[in-house]
Amino acid sequence: MSYGIEFVPGNISVKQVVNYCKLAEQKDIDFAWITNHYNNRHCYPTLAAIAEATDSLKMGPGIMNTFTDTPAAIASFMCTLNEISEGRAVLGIGPGDLSTLPKLAIEASKPVARLAEGVKQIKALCAGEEVKKTGDMQFFDYDGAKLTGVQLPAKKKQIPTYIGAQGPKMLGLAGEIGDGALINASNSKDFDIAIPLIKAACDAVDEKKFKKFDVGAYTAMSIDQSEKKARNAAKIVAAFIAAGSPPALLERHGLDLSNVAKIKEALGRFDFGAVGGLVGDAEIDAFTIAGTPEMVKEKCDNLTASGVTQIIFGSPLGPDMTNSIRLLGKYII
Repeated sequence: MSYGIEFVPGNISVKQVVNYCKLAEQKDIDFAWITNHYNNRHCYPTLAAIAEATDSLKMGPGIMNTFTDTPAAIASFMCTLNEISEGRAVLGIGPGDLSTLPKLAIEASKPVARLAEGVKQIKALCAGEEVKKTGDMQFFDYDGAKLTGVQLPAKKKQIPTYIGAQGPKMLGLAGEIGDGALINASNSKDFDIAIPLIKAACDAVDEKKFKKFDVGAYTAMSIDQSEKKARNAAKIVAAFIAAGSPPALLERHGLDLSNVAKIKEALGRFDFGAVGGLVGDAEIDAFTIAGTPEMVKEKCDNLTASGVTQIIFGSPLGPDMTNSIRLLGKYII
């Protein structure tokens, strides 16, 4: 089992993210994943600052996409980050935030096929290949592209690629082309469904592949010695996840669809007071890991038993981020 931590450089500064990552490294956390949203501080310079300030922590974007960034740009950045961090770079990449892309005048068409092509070209470029036009690609049919001014990773130490996945097609693609997956889920029920899909795709490539595949649970975490404080801190995150979840997922967790509709309506009018009153234990337990260290440990053990191999402590972490990192280091890792 390995452990990661997610930071959103939106409401916290780059310096704060770096300091939290230094603390996470001291608490034996293995990975730092930095979110990538156009409206926040950019993950590229943030990751470079983390690389300079840490010694053993692996780090990468959580996650990039091939709509807002080209495969060539991503490959150049990843090789540069790998150089700065002396081989600690990891790439998190996915289809993109399909709800955000229209705001950027980007048509989010064929995200699975686009991602598959993008990852193929990123891997070729990072391996030092000259990518020539083939006529077989729909999105990124490069014509003589090559990274010529970067330090490439060693041949046997290529940058691991983690695919952000939730639906069946993306989970299958993760098993087919990824070294790992980043799955936005906090409940073992979701992994009982996701992991067999990944394993089947891995087995179709190589029967030995799944043994090395890193299944990452990208959780919504909230830990505190006070159960009430921890669970209150998780309410808004649980609300957004519930509001954006399809009916089949809500039914899997036995949630009241009419209550979720009320939550969605309250979020739409930015009435967070009403949201707090509507979100109960059912929504919190379905979509987050929230509570005392003992409660969090039990939920993490359930994820491990389901086949998760990396638990990522995601937002909000808890009512006090510094205290939360210390508690995770003391009781969970």
